[in-house]
Amino acid sequence: MSLPQRGFFLYSYSMKKFPEIIPVFPLSGVIYFPQTNLPLNIFETRYLELVNDAYNKNKLMGMVQSKRFGNTLYDIGCLGKISDYQKSKDGRIIINLTGVSRFRILKEISNKKLYREFQVKYEDFEEDVNNANSEINIDNLMKKAKIFFKKNGLLLNWREFERLDQSQKINTLAMIAPITNEEKQKLLETISLENKVSILESIIDFYLHENNFSSQTVQ
Repeated sequence: MSLPQRGFFLYSYSMKKFPEIIPVFPLSGVIYFPQTNLPLNIFETRYLELVNDAYNKNKLMGMVQSKRFGNTLYDIGCLGKISDYQKSKDGRIIINLTGVSRFRILKEISNKKLYREFQVKYEDFEEDVNNANSEINIDNLMKKAKIFFKKNGLLLNWREFERLDQSQKINTLAMIAPITNEEKQKLLETISLENKVSILESIIDFYLHENNFSSQTVQ
């Protein structure tokens, strides 16, 4: 997991400058958060077109999780900026997306492109671009997260992790924690960081309790 660098997101974004219509990359099983990095290996024709169009326009594209059945998407996704772009010899494109802000889908826009576009709004998620967030006590969350990751055999450079801003820590944990996609989507849709911390801690508590219970009942 590539951790974002501390201070990388301290530039100021204005929601008024965010595009109302964005290209969207629907991807099942990938829930992407603001202030996180997401490397993507693009090889399908429609998404090669999407990435190239976005890169040549404003470098902005949306990521939304697909629902399990049908062609439907969740209403909440994350706007990302292409912060790295490389073409491979076999025609693939390798990019890194840097999370900017969550958005809410209003409607799909009819087009003649290979990929889908949506009209979106960002107003519900002003906290994503507001760097004046109040400090939240996340000591308990961090202690439980370290135990939870260790029990799942996941290695993370916690010393490097501690250098991140608080919102980066919370969003990164929410993105990489070994929990279900539905739980991650719930965290993505949680408006405030404070509530996100509370919900994430409750989810981790559940798994830790379940693991302890299973260990005690195994003969």
